[in-house]
Amino acid sequence: MNEAVEVLVIDDHPLFRAALELALIKATVKHENIHSRSSISDALEAMQTQKYALTLLDLNLSDSIDFEGFSKIRAADETAPIVIVSATESPIAFSTAKTLGAAGYIPKSSDLVDITKAIKTVLAGNTSFPTYALGSDEDTDAAAKLESLTPAQYRVMSCLSDGLLNKQIAFEMSISEATVKAHMTAIFRKLGANNRTQALLIFRNATRL
Repeated sequence: MNEAVEVLVIDDHPLFRAALELALIKATVKHENIHSRSSISDALEAMQTQKYALTLLDLNLSDSIDFEGFSKIRAADETAPIVIVSATESPIAFSTAKTLGAAGYIPKSSDLVDITKAIKTVLAGNTSFPTYALGSDEDTDAAAKLESLTPAQYRVMSCLSDGLLNKQIAFEMSISEATVKAHMTAIFRKLGANNRTQALLIFRNATRL
C-alpha cells in the first residue's frame, strides 16, 4: 500500500541517510520513490516540483538548527506528515516536536526495527513518539510553556532568537509587521515575560535540546 508514496529524507549524514532509506524500503516504500537531500534549502527546492507523502527530517543541518528547519518545511507544505529524526533525545525535544505538529520523533539511537516500525505507523496515518517522561519540574514547566505557543508564535521566537528584527521576521514569514507585533504580545502573555529580552531567555532555556 505504501509502494507508490513519495518520501523526502533530509539528513546530511550519508550513513544515517542510507539507514533511513533501508528502513523505508522495509516499510514497503519503493527505492525510486525515496528522495534524499542534505539541507533545508535543497529540500525546499525539491518541494517546489514534487509533492511528498512523508518527510523525515534531521533537526540540525548545515543551514538550520533545532526546529528552524521544521518550521520552514511545514510552511512549504502544511499537510504532509513530518517525522523528526535526530540524535537529540530529550523529553523537551519530543514535546516540542509534538506541539509543533510533527507526526513522529525517531531518536537516531533507535535500531532498524524500531525505525521501520515508526515509519510504518506514520504512513498508516498515526503518530509515533518516544515514551520518555519529563525529568524535573523545570523541564515540565519549560515544556508547558513551549506547548502553549502556536507554530507561528514558535517561529516568531525562533527568528527572534536568531537576531532578526520585526521587519525581517515579517519578511521571513510573509506576514505584516503588525501581525508580528500581535504574535509577540501573545507570546509575552503565554511565556510570562514582560519584554523581548525576558521572552528570549525563557525561550532559549526551554529549547536547550
